[in-house]
Amino acid sequence: MLLAGDVGGTKTNLAVFASADDLRTPLLEATFPSGHFPSLEALIQEFMSQVRLPVKQASIGVAGPVADGQSKTTNLPWHVDARQLREKLQLESVLLLNDLAAIANAVPLLKPEDLHTINTGKPREGGALAVIAPGTGLGEAFLSWNGTRYVAHESEGGHTDFAPTTPLQVDLLRYMQARFDHVSCERVCSGIGLPNIFAFLKDSGYARVPDDLAQQIANTPDPTPIIVNSALESRNPNEICAETLNLFVSILSAEAGNLALKVLATGGVYLGGGIPPRILRVLEPARFMSTFSHKGRFAEMLKVVPIHVIMNPKAALLGAAAYGFDMAS
Repeated sequence: MLLAGDVGGTKTNLAVFASADDLRTPLLEATFPSGHFPSLEALIQEFMSQVRLPVKQASIGVAGPVADGQSKTTNLPWHVDARQLREKLQLESVLLLNDLAAIANAVPLLKPEDLHTINTGKPREGGALAVIAPGTGLGEAFLSWNGTRYVAHESEGGHTDFAPTTPLQVDLLRYMQARFDHVSCERVCSGIGLPNIFAFLKDSGYARVPDDLAQQIANTPDPTPIIVNSALESRNPNEICAETLNLFVSILSAEAGNLALKVLATGGVYLGGGIPPRILRVLEPARFMSTFSHKGRFAEMLKVVPIHVIMNPKAALLGAAAYGFDMAS
């Protein structure tokens, strides 16, 4: 039996699977707040104390670069070592992979009901697939066709330089440069990025922040849900929150187009992470595609690239499990 994990900056999903033939129905599953544990080892031990199943191997996707079976998580103070996990948890094998590589491994397994399509496009058979996932951070990955199947490749593209595309975004970049040594895409296109955009609009005088909203944000360690929920209010969306979300979507669609060009994703682009499924209402096809394809001489090529939102919240868990069984076979 296989223990699969999806370790994110906010939460960690763990599940036990019996075989590669039934990855949709784990035998046991649980979610933990990542920040409540001093280490991944402690978190998994908490889960395993509840498990009465003969688990012998593990495959875990972590939000951070993985090299030589080790990872320093990007948005958690954890150092994850596959060998130490194997020894402490008394398992036969432990595999670590980047969380976006886990999502990428799940893409070929996704069904129509797992997806919300923004642009149907005209997928090219065997064309590369791109994955961009704004959650707590911003992850990017891609898949290439090897003649038989798709092979996932991780990247740290979310930490490349933020490239503004409008005068307002240029002002945002200048605002961020005064506060950070390096302004990556993740700083403005993720769960940790949305409060940065909000602060920029507030400090630049774009709109007044109502007293009740200011109080809510001041009293929470994570203002992102408040900003998103206020922006999506159907009757009376808050002006500054709505503009924060609009700016976020513009940055996301432009970066998705950048990624599509970099890996020549003629097979399609998949939006993963926790944020896109929550903001479908503002991911309007015409608006998203106009920014996504605004790439000069390559605009026509990008207009026919399929764009899908991954709606299955357990995609990374599914991909980690598929990778674990594949490597064990």
